[in-house]
Formats: sequence, C-alpha cells, structure tokens
Amino acid sequence: MKKRKFYIVDVFAENKYSGNQLAVFLDAGDMSKNDMQRIAKEVNYSETTFILSNKKEINGYKVRIFTPEKEVPFAGHPTLGTAYIIQKEIINAKAKEVVLDLKAGNIPVRFKYKNTDPDILFMKQNEPTFGKTFDKHVISEALGLGEKDIMENFPVQMISTGLPFIIVALKSLKAVTEAHINKKLFYEVIKNKKAKAVLIFSKETYRKKNDLNVRVFADYFGVPEDPATGSANGCLAGYLIKHDYFKSKKINIRVEQGYEIGRPSKLYLKARRKDGKIEVYVGGKVFLTAQGEFI
Repeated sequence: MKKRKFYIVDVFAENKYSGNQLAVFLDAGDMSKNDMQRIAKEVNYSETTFILSNKKEINGYKVRIFTPEKEVPFAGHPTLGTAYIIQKEIINAKAKEVVLDLKAGNIPVRFKYKNTDPDILFMKQNEPTFGKTFDKHVISEALGLGEKDIMENFPVQMISTGLPFIIVALKSLKAVTEAHINKKLFYEVIKNKKAKAVLIFSKETYRKKNDLNVRVFADYFGVPEDPATGSANGCLAGYLIKHDYFKSKKINIRVEQGYEIGRPSKLYLKARRKDGKIEVYVGGKVFLTAQGEFI
C-alpha cells in the first residue's frame, strides 16, 4: 500500500488536546473498505475519516467515516474536522462553505473566521426524525440510576439526524456524574433497536456560561465514553425543540461535554422550527495537532 498523508485534528476542544481527536486521510479513493477499516482500527480514534478525492464532485467531497469497529453513515466531530482539512489543505483559501458527501447525505459545513484562520465551524445536520420512546425504569437501571433521576415531563426517546441516539433528560448534574452503563442491561435495551448509544444531559453545568452538561456512552461502537459528540448533540438539539425544553421555538446554546473524563469540550447548538420542520446546526472549534504519513 502506498504512503498515505494524514492529519490529526482536535474538534470541539476548549483548548488544544482536550476535545475529540480524529485522523483524516487524503486521496483515499483507491482504498478498499477493508483497508479503511484496518487503518481505523490501528489508529484507534473514536472515528477516522477518508477523503476519497481532492476534487469536489457535484454533491461535494466524498468522505467515508469509520470507527475502530465499523463504518458509520454520519458522525459530528469527523464531519467538522474533515471539512477543516479540506478548507486548509485542499482548497487552501477562505471558503464560506464546504459540503461533505456522506453515506447519510450531503452535510454543509460553514466557516466563521478569525483573521484568515477558521474560528468556529457549523454543520447543518439532516432534519431530525423521532422514533421509539423507552420505559424510564428500564433505562434508569441500565444507567445505574433511579427512575426519580429522570425528568418526569420529558420522554426518553430515540432521535436521529443521520446516526440515532437515545436521549435522556436528567434532573441534576449529580445524576449525570453518577451515571454509568450496565452493559448487560443496556445491551438488552438496544437489542434490535437502531439506536446503539445514549446521550444524557442536565441543565446544571460545571461552568455557568454553559447551558447544558452532556455525557455520551457508545460502548457498542467501541467508545465507552465520548468527550465530544456532534451527531448526538444534533439529536439533542432536535429533542430540545420538539419537546419545548427551553420553552422557545429556537435555541442558541453552549453545551459542555467530557468534563467527567478530564477532556472538557464545548459545542454550540442552534436549532429552530421553520415551515413545520426543525433545522439543526452544531458548531465548534477545530485545531490541527499533527500530520504525517501512514505506511
């Protein structure tokens, strides 16, 4: 196999090395799915992305996303991180927008600049779809909590903007910090379900400037706990609008994630009802931390 140029980027980080890292490979169109899966497993980030060609096609830049275990149709921080590399290394000029052609569809990423460098990137996710609701008692046991820790007026529900998650609204930061996955019980919950990961959240936060605290557990994908998850937070944004969590038809909030595992991250969520539909945007900072060649 020829040498592959790759970049390591840090996405949603408050500071460099504290967010969610991934490897982005260029010019990977000649690679087989097995080659990509093998490299993703060897690299062993939560996701690794492969830009199939440096040339923009009709639907944007073709990109494939792999966890160490399998290919996924969409994931948030890989989308932002890959768009950043396309802007910096392929386009090499200020770009207002880059579109990624993913298995889940075409995802546009917009750039906000500080001088000539990208500052915050926002991706418009697919319109959220709302699926099955879950028994709160069963979910609470799978999370090592009591049913009283889950907010009464908000359902536990499966939501997807490309990759489905189970969303759980908790009453307190204490409940969020005490939650842990009981694998046996949780795998019973997700058996035969499309959603294989869970996002829990509360209004209580570590930092007053943030609006929500979030944790994401994705053992099924080989990630016991994710420090920053754009796809899950996109589902959360849809949930907040659907169930009128903030009693508003639109939100513009800051979400903290990763604090419990010592990797504080910050995500920006925007969502609104428009023409009977829900629009969701997820944003964050991206840092380039390393580059090299993979043999």
